[in-house]
Amino acid sequence: MIDTHCHIFKEYYDDIEKVISNMPGFMIVAGTNDQTNLEVISLVNKYNNVFGVIGIQPEEIDEMTNQSIKIIEDNINNPKIVGIGEIGLDYHWSDTNQSKQKEVFKKMLELASKYHKTAVIHSRDAVKDTYDILKEYDDVKCVLHCYSSSLEMAKEFIKKKVMLGIGGVITFKNAKKLVEVVKEIPLDYLLLETDSPYLSPEPYRGSLNKPENIVLVAKKIAEIKNVSVEKVLEITTKNAISQFDLPLEV
Repeated sequence: MIDTHCHIFKEYYDDIEKVISNMPGFMIVAGTNDQTNLEVISLVNKYNNVFGVIGIQPEEIDEMTNQSIKIIEDNINNPKIVGIGEIGLDYHWSDTNQSKQKEVFKKMLELASKYHKTAVIHSRDAVKDTYDILKEYDDVKCVLHCYSSSLEMAKEFIKKKVMLGIGGVITFKNAKKLVEVVKEIPLDYLLLETDSPYLSPEPYRGSLNKPENIVLVAKKIAEIKNVSVEKVLEITTKNAISQFDLPLEV
């Protein structure tokens, strides 16, 4: 099994070694700013079952400098750095810096295109702008991390071969819209993620999330799609290997 999106950083965990060793599979740790990008690089170099993506998350763009781009470009050819992320648009808290967000998002997608890396995209309350921008980058393989939009938009994204990241939210009682998405979208377009330390699945909602909880996401998807957990893990693992060009075999 592969947790395709988590944030295993010292800010959140007292014992990172234990968190990583307890994961019975692989994980992709996502950076969001200069500090966490450097932590990602350290982690992938230390642990065999950790891959990483590095980028500037939209809520972090005010802290971005020329050094931010240099950190990404200096490390993007590390074979265990498998994408540019977490990048994207977030209009949830404020719409005052939308132009700057779009500018940085495009800059990050240009890096993904230049280095032939998958883009891991955060999109909150910004689905139309996200979709419109991605139309300009058909050569970039993309993942919509923590998908939260409608079934209609999900169908539009998968027409463009965009993968949808599904995490612990799928286990929440109020996740009816996401349940509909998971029910209708083929497994071939879904990836498993935890977004640890956030969004712990039931029955651990509200507690610190960990990559090992990915199996609870797989179980819920299996229940919704009326297939075995083994089938969900098999297909989503193949999806992740293909999407991120991981040097793994199922």
